[in-house]
Amino acid sequence: MFELAWPWIFLLLPLPWLLRWALPPADSGDAALKVSFLQELQSLSGRRASITLPGWRQQIPYALVWLLLLFAAARPQWLGEPLPLPSSGRDLLLAVDVSGSMDYPDMQWQGHEVSRLELVQQLFGDFIIERHGDRVGLILFGSKAYLQAPLTFDRQTVRTWLDDASPGIAGNNTAIGDAIGLAVKRLRERPAESRVLVLITDGANNGGEIEPLLAARLAAAQQVKVHTIGIGAPQSSDGALGHFGFNATDLDEPTLRAIAEQTGGEYFRARSSDELKAIGAALDQLEPAAQAPAQAHVADALYAWPLAAALLLSLLMVANRLWPTPLRRLLPGKQP
Repeated sequence: MFELAWPWIFLLLPLPWLLRWALPPADSGDAALKVSFLQELQSLSGRRASITLPGWRQQIPYALVWLLLLFAAARPQWLGEPLPLPSSGRDLLLAVDVSGSMDYPDMQWQGHEVSRLELVQQLFGDFIIERHGDRVGLILFGSKAYLQAPLTFDRQTVRTWLDDASPGIAGNNTAIGDAIGLAVKRLRERPAESRVLVLITDGANNGGEIEPLLAARLAAAQQVKVHTIGIGAPQSSDGALGHFGFNATDLDEPTLRAIAEQTGGEYFRARSSDELKAIGAALDQLEPAAQAPAQAHVADALYAWPLAAALLLSLLMVANRLWPTPLRRLLPGKQP
C-alpha cells in the first residue's frame, strides 16, 4: 500500500511564489536608465508599474522541481503486509548503579580483572539482548537517578546505552530510593502483572530524596516487583578504600533483601562473574505477562525516486542555460 508519511509538507507548495511576491527584486548590478518623470507617464497612461512573474511556460520546470522536492520530503513509502509483534512479555526496567564505587576492580572476567560496572555491562548486555518479547528500559543512578532508555523493544539500543555508561556519570553517591521511585513512575501505567525492576548496586543508600524502604512500599502499592542484586567481591581483610575514598564493599544487604521481600521479588548476591551469570539465568524464569497484540508494517522508502528526478531535471535546466544545444527543446517555454 502506498502512503505519504508527512502529507502536510504540501502546505509549503505556494512558498516560492509568496516569497517572490513579498521580497524586493534583486539588484543585478547592471546600469539602468532612470526616468525622472516615470510617475507622470504612469498617470497619463492610466497604468501602474508592477513587477510581473515570468510566463507560466517558463515557470513549469521550476515548479516541477519544487513539486518533486516536496514529494520527496513527504516521505513516500510502500507499506508491506502487517507483521505481528510479540504478544507476550514483560516490561522490565534495569536500574544500574553507576556511582564511583562501581569502578572498583575486584571482579574477574575471562581471566582478567575488571571493575564491577564492566562486569555488569558484559553479562547484562547479553541479558538485555536475550529478552525476546520484552520491553526493556534502563535507569542509571548515582547521586541522582536518570532514565537513560525508556521501555522499548529496541533492545540493541538499550544495550548500547548500558555499554556507554561510566562510573561517576550520575554522581559518586548511591540513590537507591530515587532509582526505585523513578521506576515506579515509569511502570505504573503498564499491566500490573508485567511490572518488573531489576536493581543492581554495590553500596548502601547515601544520596537522593527517597528512603529505599519507603520507595519499596510505593513499589509494592503499584504492584512493581523489584529484584535486587548486590555486587562486589567479599570484603578484604585489610579494609581497603576505593578510588573515591570509601569502603569498596559497603553493601547494605539487609535493605536490599527487605526491598525484594516487600515487593515480591528476590535478592541475589553476586561475588563473581559465575554468580552474576547464574542470576541472569534465574531472572529468565520470570513469568511473561500477556500484552495487547500489536502489528507493524515493513516500510520501503521511495523518496529517492522523486529526489533523483528533481536532480536530473535541475541538471538539464543548468545545461540548457549554459550550452545553447537541442536541450532547449526539452524544456517548456524555451522554444527558439
